[in-house]
Amino acid sequence: MAALDDNRMNRVPREVTDRERERLEEFGESIHYSAKYYDDEFEYRHVQLPKPMLKAIPKEYFDPSKGTLKLLHDQEWRGLGIIQSPGWVHYEVHDPEPQILLFRRPKTATSNG
Repeated sequence: MAALDDNRMNRVPREVTDRERERLEEFGESIHYSAKYYDDEFEYRHVQLPKPMLKAIPKEYFDPSKGTLKLLHDQEWRGLGIIQSPGWVHYEVHDPEPQILLFRRPKTATSNG
């Protein structure tokens, strides 16, 4: 399994504050989850956040050199209101569309791919 670039993440997860969570909650029902897709090693999906939500996300979650989200720790993306079963890892961002987060997890015997 390819390792994630730790330099693209916060060193320590920065959890959202209660006030930030309140601002983010309004977008929860507008988060779009793709169908799962597969290769030989991983199960994948992407999550699309509503564009206005980007303004409510803590600035520490962004890479100032690229203007996109950093790779987020589990606690961070869950704090944004993204809901997924255990094991998903935010492994990449889609530079042209910063509201799209790419997730993967190792395939298991129960994966449908």
